[in-house]
Amino acid sequence: MDRRNFLHTGAAAGALATTAAMSPSAEAAAKPGKKARMKLGCQSGPTDDKRLQFFKRHSVDNICGYPATENKNGPVKLEDLQRMMDLCAKHKVSVDCLAPPFLASSHIDKTPRPAIMLAESPERDRDIAEVQQMIRDCAKVGIPMIKYNMSILGVVRTERTPGRGGTDLSTWRHREAKPANPLTKAGPVNADKYWERITYFLERVIPVANEFKIRMGCHPHDPGMPPQGYQGVDTVLGTVDGLKKFISIKESPYHGINFCQGTVSEMLRDPGKEIFDVIRFFGSRKKIFNVHFRNIRGRRDDFQEVFPDEGDINFVEAIKVYKEVDYEYMLMPDHVPHHPDDPRGEQAFAFCYGYIRALIQAVDRIG
Repeated sequence: MDRRNFLHTGAAAGALATTAAMSPSAEAAAKPGKKARMKLGCQSGPTDDKRLQFFKRHSVDNICGYPATENKNGPVKLEDLQRMMDLCAKHKVSVDCLAPPFLASSHIDKTPRPAIMLAESPERDRDIAEVQQMIRDCAKVGIPMIKYNMSILGVVRTERTPGRGGTDLSTWRHREAKPANPLTKAGPVNADKYWERITYFLERVIPVANEFKIRMGCHPHDPGMPPQGYQGVDTVLGTVDGLKKFISIKESPYHGINFCQGTVSEMLRDPGKEIFDVIRFFGSRKKIFNVHFRNIRGRRDDFQEVFPDEGDINFVEAIKVYKEVDYEYMLMPDHVPHHPDDPRGEQAFAFCYGYIRALIQAVDRIG
């Protein structure tokens, strides 16, 4: 027997011996289970050739799209959507989600189209009609989801704090917060008023989403505030109980959450322990339509947004839970640390893409 055949035969015998020695349970554990159906995604714009090439270089094949429009505040026309879809098809990128040009996570005093959240009629009915038409148009071009916010305060933060490698981190410390004005132009908005505005929207939009089978995913309030509110506003979608109430209004398979794991972690007293059961609650009910896969260091009322590998949430355990509940949509970074050498955050996003991609691949082997 020559040396090559000897080595080949020896290796095969060794492999067989190893297999024979494995217990049934160990052999089962060595085999991959069901495939993870989640996808690496991103929501950064603009959706143009340059950005799409950036996505493809970093293995991002699924995105939230931002179509070019005549007016950045809308309306988004059917031809705008079709142009974006054709461009993405050229780059072999799937548009899995759309963000409307209003209902964003911006402060009401800076929002160009605030009527829905201010309960201003007839303007809010005009804007709701535009959302209804956007649902119909998404169905025509093949976009399965719209993500939106029902926000008055936007994303509230205090002064940024230092992070690793010269970065600075988005930070919230409630004890240090000093709002520019005691009230927004919305005036006092207690829980009852806020729920009325949310319900008014859902009662008119979710039936259209049902008809055209378009998922509507709402982002939680970022961050959760104390019960007395902030700038006169009770942020009702800033607690897990609030999110549970939200999904119970107009129950539908097309009514759910743009589940910002970072924001939900910010609602919790011990996020490193509590977040997994929150994922299970909404995930097992098929109410998670998109995931902002972001880590934090800290807890409710006092946290920093950090890179995915250095926060209080064990991302390996988190992604195992998403697989457990058979989550099938996008996992994406949303906010990233800033650095003077990286003004658009592209280095930070690239790190997050690789980290998330590796987790998705690994979870097929680790159960």
